[in-house]
Amino acid sequence: MKKAALSEVKDDLSRFLRLAEKEELLITRHGKPAGVLIGFESEDDWFDYRLEHDPRFVARIEAARASLRAGRGTKLKAVGGRETHGR
Repeated sequence: MKKAALSEVKDDLSRFLRLAEKEELLITRHGKPAGVLIGFESEDDWFDYRLEHDPRFVARIEAARASLRAGRGTKLKAVGGRETHGR
């Protein structure tokens, strides 16, 4: 993760936003972490970010994973899907 001082970011925000599209940018204040700048290359990236950080969505994923670990899942093959190998 790249980092930059807050004073630099304030002076040239658009340049740092372009950099943040590729990699999160740690913003420091007096040499200490103060925040993170995250850029998005597309609107889809923004929607994905919002979904991935939505507490309701995260809770549903965690519940689904716990259910699978407890053996309460159904294999795709059992519901009419077909397995594909090597794809």
